[in-house]
Amino acid sequence: MIKITGNPGATCDGLTRRSFVQAGALGVGGLLLPDLFRAREVQAAASGKRPDDKTAVILIWCSGGPGHMETWDPKPEAPSEWRGPFGAINTNVAGIQFGELMPEQAKIADQLAVIRTVHHGLGDHTRGNHWMLTGWDGPAFNAVEVAQRNPSMGSAAAALRGANRPGMPPYVAVPHLRGGTDNLFHYHAYAGAEFNPFVANSDPNEKEYSVRDLSLARGLSFQRLQNRRAFLERFDQLRCEGDALIAERDGAYQRAFDMLTGPEARAAFDISQEPANLRDRYGRHTFGQSALLARRLVEAGVTFVTVNCVPWDHHGTPPQLKTEAGGKLLIPHLDRAIAALVTDLRDRGLFDRVLVVAMGEFGRTPKINRDAGRDHWGDTFSVMMANGRMKMGQAIGASNKKGEYPVDKAFTPQDVLTTVYHHLGIDPHSATFVNRTGRPVYLLEGGEPIRELVG
Repeated sequence: MIKITGNPGATCDGLTRRSFVQAGALGVGGLLLPDLFRAREVQAAASGKRPDDKTAVILIWCSGGPGHMETWDPKPEAPSEWRGPFGAINTNVAGIQFGELMPEQAKIADQLAVIRTVHHGLGDHTRGNHWMLTGWDGPAFNAVEVAQRNPSMGSAAAALRGANRPGMPPYVAVPHLRGGTDNLFHYHAYAGAEFNPFVANSDPNEKEYSVRDLSLARGLSFQRLQNRRAFLERFDQLRCEGDALIAERDGAYQRAFDMLTGPEARAAFDISQEPANLRDRYGRHTFGQSALLARRLVEAGVTFVTVNCVPWDHHGTPPQLKTEAGGKLLIPHLDRAIAALVTDLRDRGLFDRVLVVAMGEFGRTPKINRDAGRDHWGDTFSVMMANGRMKMGQAIGASNKKGEYPVDKAFTPQDVLTTVYHHLGIDPHSATFVNRTGRPVYLLEGGEPIRELVG
């Protein structure tokens, strides 16, 4: 049983380094790098070994909820008010069709698997986000306190696996975690702030793209950074004389310093090193370049990358888009980015160890509303996965003729997350974290790996 406890970011008198180190120096994206490195070492020592220190996940997160009828579960034979404005196209797998705005994924459907019958039964963005990102029910949209209750997949991977390579953060979000609807639950909850994502907060499609927190703050030279580190070391000496943990802290801070001043992390984020024709293949838009950056990051040693794609909440009432306008705006970019990513992973020999997952918090109502949009629907929706070790070229489960409910093989959010954790070598039913009340809580209490995928 694995337990993560304590606050490794505190000095011996309860102060934290956050009081002395600002983002852009040793802090990254709101987390303190030495805390991250130190906690990772504690976890490795507790478990004896890491389950599989090479597997990784890229989550294409479609906040707001993409319509399953327009993407991976079209219903071309349904009446027009259910079918919607788009048709269906054949894929390279007999008997499987995708929405007509997804021709690139249709060409490589034999390298994809679509789970068409995920459900949690909710039309609440807030609870749906929490379910799909953590595997647990969460606070309602109108709750007095909307707080994350359980660790996200990325934070759990950061805590239980760490990074695949020294000098890299284990969990990264690109281009940011803003936007969408109730896009709130990508963080650590009670696992520890050191397991929050390193958020790039910059668009890799922009000409002047740079990752602020991997550069020195303006006016801060490497010499000044060295001086600041020397001050922190002296501070520890004065505050914690005789503290047995000081040597451990020193080592963690050395690796944090090396990450900032060394080339590995900055090189991984430098998308300008990619050939122009490959960047074109992904698409010169935020979706495409973020997916390409995610591939660079997992190749460099990041374990979990969230690519945040927004906004998918297309009700048809201004300022929200109608289904047709929203589909034409977002789906072609998503289609091209996913197809290029899967092909690139295969070409680079990464497809076996990197799992790609694309999903939102729910689907959209099967029947078009009076405003030519679709509302929230949690009774059945699609999740796409792609990985060389899993069984690809299949649509798993079936919804009814109008896309309303599962009629074969219904799956829960816990099944989806357990499948992701299975790929990472994590058993979510034995791993525990200590929550805010001091009680050990399993990472997940339900769910099974989807056998059609993993055998």
